[in-house]
Amino acid sequence: MLGWVIAGHDYYAQDMLDAIERRFGPQSQCYAVNYWKGLSTNMLSRMMCDALYNCDSGDGVIFLTDQTGAAPYRTAALMSHQHSHCEVISGVTLPTLFAMRAQRETLTSEQFRDRIVEQGGGDITSLWHQQQKNPPFVLLHQY
Repeated sequence: MLGWVIAGHDYYAQDMLDAIERRFGPQSQCYAVNYWKGLSTNMLSRMMCDALYNCDSGDGVIFLTDQTGAAPYRTAALMSHQHSHCEVISGVTLPTLFAMRAQRETLTSEQFRDRIVEQGGGDITSLWHQQQKNPPFVLLHQY
């Protein structure tokens, strides 16, 4: 099963997790990380690292963040490069998470990433999709 780390500003993450659990009951391998004003990025990184290791069963982890480019997204992006089968998604909404919840058990992290972005229309994106728009710089000449 894919683990979920829901991360966002203020009460965003906890509110999302609470709503999912009210509707579907307790969710295994699912953690909320709230990013409060004044919290250091170092502490945010430590909190997200703990959540990653607590929810990863080996199948992969999906970071679900509120805003592309914000601190939770950037922290998740850095962490995803160090762990296999980690995906970073931004712009998620509660209805989308309700719809995708059951697919945590059947899809790979890459399939999940593609499916949630497809279902979200233009509002949801992923780190991978953003990187396809802006490929990394390639040095053409050796000096």
